[in-house]
Amino acid sequence: MSAPREPHLPPAQAPWAEERGDKLRITAVRTFLTAPQGCPYLIVRVETNDPGLYGLGCASDPQRTLAVRSVIDDYLAPLLRGRDPGDIEDLHRLALNSAYWRGGSITGNALGGIDVALWDLKAKRLDAPLYALLGGRFRHRAAAYTHVDGRDAEELADKVTAARERGFGHVRVQCAVPGSDTYGAAPSGAGEARARHDRSGRWDSAGYLRAVPPVLRRTRELVGDDVELLHDAHERLDPRQAGEFLRRVVDAGLYFVEDVLAPEDAAHFARLRAASPVPLAMGELFSDLSPFLPLLAGPVIDFARTPGPRPLGPAADHRRERAEAVTPNTTSRWAPQARALTGRGPWWASRCG
Repeated sequence: MSAPREPHLPPAQAPWAEERGDKLRITAVRTFLTAPQGCPYLIVRVETNDPGLYGLGCASDPQRTLAVRSVIDDYLAPLLRGRDPGDIEDLHRLALNSAYWRGGSITGNALGGIDVALWDLKAKRLDAPLYALLGGRFRHRAAAYTHVDGRDAEELADKVTAARERGFGHVRVQCAVPGSDTYGAAPSGAGEARARHDRSGRWDSAGYLRAVPPVLRRTRELVGDDVELLHDAHERLDPRQAGEFLRRVVDAGLYFVEDVLAPEDAAHFARLRAASPVPLAMGELFSDLSPFLPLLAGPVIDFARTPGPRPLGPAADHRRERAEAVTPNTTSRWAPQARALTGRGPWWASRCG
């Protein structure tokens, strides 16, 4: 027998609500699920009692989309209705602490999507660009990378050249591993595509170590040195294998290798950094700011990789994290995961994978 439901109680208002005399209130928090590139995007819209005034945010998690949506629709939306949307920090802490057990990517994505929507709403209300509320302009342009994959170095080189012609100076290259379920490379045929759909493929770390480094080195020879090449190991190596992989790709001249270790193996980054000159990127799988701190304090990584203001939490915290990554006492750089397939898209958009 399930426990009886508690009677619904309206959320308590902030103590300063009436003092300010501001009557703008949140009337609804809605979610919209779409997949314009075959990857699910969960969009959050915070609506107010001022007709036409709303904010948009992104709470996308391609692996647990419906779980994030449930957190927003079933728990956070009722909590925020009737509150002042201008109290962004107060609302974030209210939503965070209301769960009692905190943290994790599902809650982080939900909170991040709402937080971005609240900042978007505030910027519209003030008729100002959002960056003006978060410290102002910092640089007039930012480099973006695009992604290519191929069966061999020749195919990769052709695609890198095409990306250069489209204006990209940074290209992430992923190559197939024969007989293995390869991340980042398109299936070679119907059989491989079916195996991926059925999740029946196998990952072969030894095969990856044999196949990928020579392809990366050969790709560099074919494209020359006037383009930056990136590669994502996608945390599929153990610490010993990661060290061996970095040793084998030194001559590929990579701009960085991403996720050469899983988050639970992050303590090994200091050893990798000491043994290899290959720049390291990490952070896409972190669900809050704390795991970045020891990596940046060393520093033992070169790039703090993040998917945007979610699932790491408030946009203001994301700005502070970015500042931490580029302080004079570190050499780490900020490498946001951008939607670079087209070079367009909202600032909160994220790539799938």
